[in-house]
Amino acid sequence: MLVAMDKSHNQTPAALVKAIVKLATPLVRLLLHFQITFPVFSQMLKRIYIDIADQEFGIDNKPPTDSRISLLTGIHRKDVKRFRHDEPDQNKAPETFSVGTQLISVWLSDPAYLDSEGKPKALPKASPKNPGNAISFETLVASVTKQDIRPKVVLEEWLRLGVVHIQDNQVVLNANAFVPQQGFDEKAFFFGKNLHDHIAAGTHNLLNGQPPQFDRAVFYNRLTPDAISALESMINDRASQLLVDVNKEAKRLQIKSRGNAKAHFRFNLGAYFWVEHQAPAKFGDTNEKD
Repeated sequence: MLVAMDKSHNQTPAALVKAIVKLATPLVRLLLHFQITFPVFSQMLKRIYIDIADQEFGIDNKPPTDSRISLLTGIHRKDVKRFRHDEPDQNKAPETFSVGTQLISVWLSDPAYLDSEGKPKALPKASPKNPGNAISFETLVASVTKQDIRPKVVLEEWLRLGVVHIQDNQVVLNANAFVPQQGFDEKAFFFGKNLHDHIAAGTHNLLNGQPPQFDRAVFYNRLTPDAISALESMINDRASQLLVDVNKEAKRLQIKSRGNAKAHFRFNLGAYFWVEHQAPAKFGDTNEKD
């Protein structure tokens, strides 16, 4: 079925909440994968809330006061003041995202945990009864965590994530555990850019922005792997050709627009293809799932 995204502003708050939960779900999955914890993410959100309120919710072309931003965002006034006035680089990501990354940092940099070649040592799980200067995974965790986090809990989670493995009853850091794959920075850049623009277009339409932004999708379910393969091949060919054609025309128009005082607009056209396995419908269930 071909669907035009709803451009009206008639959705109930419950429908909007449902949509936000849906779009946030894969984002939280990504955050957890990279051990970006909720407290860290909440600080990022505070900054975003404050920045948007500061930039877009002034009155009579005057910037809003700290009190007004606090009222709009629900963020305590002392936090608003801190983010607006006491932190010049408010877009800077925290240097340490989680206990996990702190532990990795120590393991990769503290001479006590490095061998003669400067590589992270394999660590015994626990220290001996009379440790002296002996190191272990237990001492590594204790050196960082100021909270009640047991080394066993960290180890179990890291084994699950593939951060470490056990060899000869010692904990070994996997070389590429926290090293992004080749081209990761470029992928992350376009991840942010493309999803920002898609959500911005949808937000514009939900708020009855004029003119409406183009935002359409085709989706079907109950397809076989062979059907998916055939559709993927067609989409790869035709969507790629569309992007090539648009790129040529956009370049031609960009050259034509040089020197024009009105040439201050940009656009972003993207295409994506998402496939997932759904549980088989129960007998007699004719409801289509999105």
